[in-house]
Amino acid sequence: MITYCKSIYNYQRRPSRVVTLGGLKMGGHHPIRIQSMLTSNTMDTEACVGETLRLVSLGCEIVRLTAPTVRDAANLKNIHDALRAQGCSVPLVADIHFKPEAAIEAAQWVEKIRINPGNFADSKKFHVRDYTDVEYEEELERIYKRFSPLIERCKERGVAMRIGTNHGSLSDRIMNRFGDSPLGMVESALEFAHIARALNYHNFVFSMKASNPKVMIAAYRLLVARLGTQGDDWNYPMHLGVTEAGDGEDGRIKSAIGIGSLLADGIGDTIRVSLTEDSEYEIPVARALLAEQNLRAFPASLLETKVPPSWSFFTYERRPASKLIIGSYVGGDAPVRVVVTRQTYQEVASQVSTLGEYQPELILEDLPHREIDPRSESDIQALQEENVPCLVTVRDGLDLDPIAAFRLLAARIPRAFPILLKDTLREENMTREDTKDITNSLLSSSVVLGSLLCDGIGDAILVRRIPSAQESLRVAYNILQGAGVRIFKTDYVACPSCGRTLFNLQETTARIKASTGHLKGVRIAIMGCIVNGPGEMADADFGYVGGAPGKVNLYVGKKVVKFNIPQAEALEELIALIQEHGKWVEQ
Repeated sequence: MITYCKSIYNYQRRPSRVVTLGGLKMGGHHPIRIQSMLTSNTMDTEACVGETLRLVSLGCEIVRLTAPTVRDAANLKNIHDALRAQGCSVPLVADIHFKPEAAIEAAQWVEKIRINPGNFADSKKFHVRDYTDVEYEEELERIYKRFSPLIERCKERGVAMRIGTNHGSLSDRIMNRFGDSPLGMVESALEFAHIARALNYHNFVFSMKASNPKVMIAAYRLLVARLGTQGDDWNYPMHLGVTEAGDGEDGRIKSAIGIGSLLADGIGDTIRVSLTEDSEYEIPVARALLAEQNLRAFPASLLETKVPPSWSFFTYERRPASKLIIGSYVGGDAPVRVVVTRQTYQEVASQVSTLGEYQPELILEDLPHREIDPRSESDIQALQEENVPCLVTVRDGLDLDPIAAFRLLAARIPRAFPILLKDTLREENMTREDTKDITNSLLSSSVVLGSLLCDGIGDAILVRRIPSAQESLRVAYNILQGAGVRIFKTDYVACPSCGRTLFNLQETTARIKASTGHLKGVRIAIMGCIVNGPGEMADADFGYVGGAPGKVNLYVGKKVVKFNIPQAEALEELIALIQEHGKWVEQ
């Protein structure tokens, strides 16, 4: 039974209570809010004010600043006052890690405090320890003593809060009892929520961020389901984001998959697109995602069905399907294939040798495939009775949301049939006139295909919203990589810049990519500071983390192996580390 949304086939926004940030309200029936985070140093008042004003002019509604020390937190007053003097009333959020005393100071000057349960009252040392129930309760009492003064300060001043769990920074206590998992993320947040509620404080929101969209999606779904079992008054709003999404097309695809999937199911009251770029570039992407969701929220034809899904929404498992031999094979344990139309193939046929990994694998018109209406009893019955091995897809031209249509298809057809996913059900191929803005088309394709792939649905994909043949191939493969279902190139986990960053993230990321972008299947994390660094290393093969000004720490998995390397030497040391572990190949 699905417990995280009313229906997986028909959009309905999750009901949530209203949370107030100064003069801004979020949750309830209020619009989904857009926020971003400053890259400027919090001690540089002028730079922070200028960046905030630029963000607001682009449509940003909530602005977050880091407050790593009490000194930084105290300067939030100067930033707040300067903005208000210029007539800017945008709510400010103080981002707190490690230092409760900085949170207490910041709460005097901002409209919202973000705390990370994994490091607000704990330090992460990756210790393995079995806690007795008594010891665990003692730990919770210690957290209460550290957290309750901030709650009281926020209550006094009417300050909101985000209880923001990060997959990369779960405490040792949570890791030892629940593992490095979506469940651990949920339990970590609920510990702090119970304390807030015990003190009669309810002006807070949740977030469940991860760099892996599948983990992020599962964690939010699990949290919403758990809140539903706690009672109707646990209806707190959700802030959505894929942390350390990276930059460029990859960062936009990964963000669209994670955020768009949840928005499509009615989850989300505020969003932030985390790109390793200047903060202003995040806002157009966020606005495009919300515009895409607004179109999806009102489909012309609703699916009046209660067909239960045949897959789990809380743990990833690819839908099983029989292997279909068609040149290369599809289904079974084969990687998810990239299908193109004959027209697309003809456009790139003479350039195949220059396309690298972005190869057309199957031509649609040559495939044994069947298009059906997943609502049609006769279509389903005919497919079952004929039982001819083929790819099955949703018929073009149906007035249905593609995500809902393919979910219903997966729920109704026999598992023996592999499924071909399409990013649009438009009958005709998209034209350049239809897709003047490549970003909107890219995001739309990523939301539809990525959402379904993260559900475990799909054995092949066809991208049609991108009119350029080469671009459509690139986008198809990048969506597979972003969803984590087919890794064909180096995968990067790169955090967005902020005031904590100890080196220029954009320049450093570009240099690392230039030297390592040919390492197929290797995952490299690039972190500007220690806040999310150690935990995110658990999801990466190698990590490059700012340890001190001008110094870099290198990781293998979650273990730091080299400390305080001068930044000028760090890239060469990273390459040597990759070579040492047998992951390096020459270009």
